[in-house]
Amino acid sequence: MKTVIFGGTTEGRELSLALASEGIDVVVSVASEYGAEEQGRADGLTVVEGLKDVSGIRQLIRGADLVVDATHPYAVLVTENIRLAAEEEGVELVRLVRAREDQTSGKNGPGPALYRIASDASDAARIALDMAGEEGRILLTTGSKDLGTYAAVIDPEHLYARVLPLIGSIELCEQAGIPHRNIIAVQGPFSQALNEAVIRDYGIDAMVTKESGKAGGFAEKIRACEECGIPAVVIARPEEEGLTYEEVLAVCRERIK
Repeated sequence: MKTVIFGGTTEGRELSLALASEGIDVVVSVASEYGAEEQGRADGLTVVEGLKDVSGIRQLIRGADLVVDATHPYAVLVTENIRLAAEEEGVELVRLVRAREDQTSGKNGPGPALYRIASDASDAARIALDMAGEEGRILLTTGSKDLGTYAAVIDPEHLYARVLPLIGSIELCEQAGIPHRNIIAVQGPFSQALNEAVIRDYGIDAMVTKESGKAGGFAEKIRACEECGIPAVVIARPEEEGLTYEEVLAVCRERIK
């Protein structure tokens, strides 16, 4: 059985290694060198690196018995391209959906910090500016892709970007005008204690994050904001249907019987 997993996430890595350990031929597609580095290696597991359009995805999955979309919850365009490619190739596709965490803690009280839901990066930038004020320091924990969107609304001098320790991430910070002293280049996920240390040491007045679930350390970020008494802006996760990690693993095992 040949299975193609579109990964780059904790769940994708765990699934690929679990299947390879059971003798299933697995091809894992990741978008970047960082994703390939994090993936790990195992007998029977092939890692393919690089972003792909629908045509590239079709070539990769051609002849596969099963395709698993285990990409990030916010990678909406990638998920749609995988769906289209699988449909055109006539290959079975399952979507691995990351479990959601409770979002009620701190929302509009009674805790010391509030958090508000934003629809996207532009909305999050406006809300964060309103919550922190013109001179407030805002910690961005949403990656490097949308830094320019935040810098268009908020003075880059007041933006603190926590990004992956990659040259590309640093370059995007520079393009957005974020001072080097405001760049926190480190790999997560992070404990509540480390989140608190960053908030206190940098004098952060508000945090922007995504509802990234347990794998993304969402709860640890929200609890840190509550403990430090600062508000958080949470970019809403797109609604989607799919299977849990355990359900996808069961489907794969069923196919090899």
